[in-house]
Amino acid sequence: MVYLETSRLLLRDWSAADLEHFCKMNADPDVMKYFPRVLSSSETERFYQDMLAEFNEYGFGLYAVEVKATKEFIGFLGFHMATFEGDFTPCIEIGWRLKKEAWGQGYATEGARACLEYGFKQLGFNEVVSFTAEINRPSISVMRKIGMKPVKTFLHPKVDQGSPLKKHVLYQINS
Repeated sequence: MVYLETSRLLLRDWSAADLEHFCKMNADPDVMKYFPRVLSSSETERFYQDMLAEFNEYGFGLYAVEVKATKEFIGFLGFHMATFEGDFTPCIEIGWRLKKEAWGQGYATEGARACLEYGFKQLGFNEVVSFTAEINRPSISVMRKIGMKPVKTFLHPKVDQGSPLKKHVLYQINS
């Protein structure tokens, strides 16, 4: 099922055919630069299963992203119910991860704008947040471009002490 369509992208259900490309993307050190580590194939498969379960539980999730013109899988974009221990959780997070060949073309911004509109108008969200490591300037740029505002910095409880990724920024947007 296609959930959202932009001028260049389809945000759709995941298919088994996406898994090979998803594993490759999550094993790329450049793509995973702002995450604690690259993911093995088995870790990616677990993540894939978790995403499918989240769709079943909440009726929304992280959508597979496909370029309409080429039908190429380029990553994911969508919503996640963040439940780690924090003073702003549980919350609905918007997030994205694209393979590096898709970077710099405005896909994350285009897809995220469509997701926010869908989340507010169709899913009835009142507030959506996004967060990332403070050093992840590309994602922070997307957050700003889609109208999110900075709320605070925090130490992510799932990131190792001493990691340059520990300090995170939290952004928010309301309907």
